[in-house]
Amino acid sequence: MKSLLAVLLFIISIQPLSAQQPVPVKPRVLISTDIGGTDPDDNQSMAHLLMYNDKFDIEGLVSSPSYGSGRKEEILRMIDLYEKDWPKLQRHQQGFLSPDYLRSITKQGRRGSASYSGVSTATEGSEWIIKCAKKPSKQPLWMLVWGGLEDLAQALHNAPEIQNKIKVYWIGGPNKKWSANSYAYIAANFPKLWFIEVNSSYYGFFSNNTELDSVNASDYYDKHIAGAGYLGKDFKNYYNGDIKMGDTPSLLYLMDGDPNNPSRESWGGSFEKTRYSSRAVYDRPTTLKDSVAFCTVVEFHFKGPQLDIPADSICFRMITPYKNGAQEWPGYYLGNGNYSIKYAPKQAEILSYYFKSEIPGLNMKEGKLVITNRWPGTPRTTDYPLGDNWYTDKSNPRLYDGKIQGGKTIAKWRADVLADWAKRWNWLRE
Repeated sequence: MKSLLAVLLFIISIQPLSAQQPVPVKPRVLISTDIGGTDPDDNQSMAHLLMYNDKFDIEGLVSSPSYGSGRKEEILRMIDLYEKDWPKLQRHQQGFLSPDYLRSITKQGRRGSASYSGVSTATEGSEWIIKCAKKPSKQPLWMLVWGGLEDLAQALHNAPEIQNKIKVYWIGGPNKKWSANSYAYIAANFPKLWFIEVNSSYYGFFSNNTELDSVNASDYYDKHIAGAGYLGKDFKNYYNGDIKMGDTPSLLYLMDGDPNNPSRESWGGSFEKTRYSSRAVYDRPTTLKDSVAFCTVVEFHFKGPQLDIPADSICFRMITPYKNGAQEWPGYYLGNGNYSIKYAPKQAEILSYYFKSEIPGLNMKEGKLVITNRWPGTPRTTDYPLGDNWYTDKSNPRLYDGKIQGGKTIAKWRADVLADWAKRWNWLRE
């Protein structure tokens, strides 16, 4: 008997490790997305969600565009496409949600970023988050945030009791750049929230590292998607069909194993606890002697004249270069002659910027800031202290995919993920 057990253990040990494991309970899910905005990868991820919606109890689809022109009508347009493909999907798998049900849970959230305080007024989307979170259930509501945090912050502000009923997987990085005020509000006021902050690992899903797999994101469309239903035809409109899908790791995380254990290996990444979120505060323009980790909340505070305008009013700008142009970030009057702005750099670089204003003393010449490549960086006394359940990209250098922290925790499973998805695209060819 012992020899047989030894043989079985040896056979198991030499089998290739597969990441995908059964999920203990079908997860309750609410998606907050900036679909229809400036980055069409949300459309790609929405197609993936619709084709796998049998895996989830979806309770909400909220349009939350902190930047750009995203609207819930774009979610509804994609549901219309799904409706045409729905009969073919149903022939192969039970449990696909009806298009009418998906339309009924589609809500409009905040349009545009929050002001300095991080919250403002309730939206249809934030109220729907509260309603779903308060449903009697033994299971948490998983908030998968593909864009800004404005509606989540507003929901927590209006109903703080829901923090014990939700779990968050947030695609941060550039979204943190646009949503710094709402992020700061959540980190400062809800540090005990169960939160996976993914600032970089998700890049691994569209990595060009051929050492990790042989997937060619440029020819996947021609091999597996072309001619596959209405969703397939629409997919060509985003990056000419090249695979990006930067938000899809949030779905993959809930499709593989026990999502209550973020440190495990999974299709959606592997994460580690962080006890603080990096926050740097300056009362002057920075120089090359100053450095912060990427995705740090950088605050500039200045003194100036007292103004007869409401607190939280935009009154100056921070200008940063961007490709062939520049981006502008709003600065706010806090009252009593105090001015401030929050900014979160998305990548390692030497950042150049300047402040622009008609207010005396706030029209400042160029500053520079060194952005380093490991989040959350060296601790500061100004950091946001966090509780026991805040997780982020693994910092082990061996898990970097090039310059991407934690990138290999997702990139190594991409071939398996896309092979599985190819089977479902084939359903739509029949």
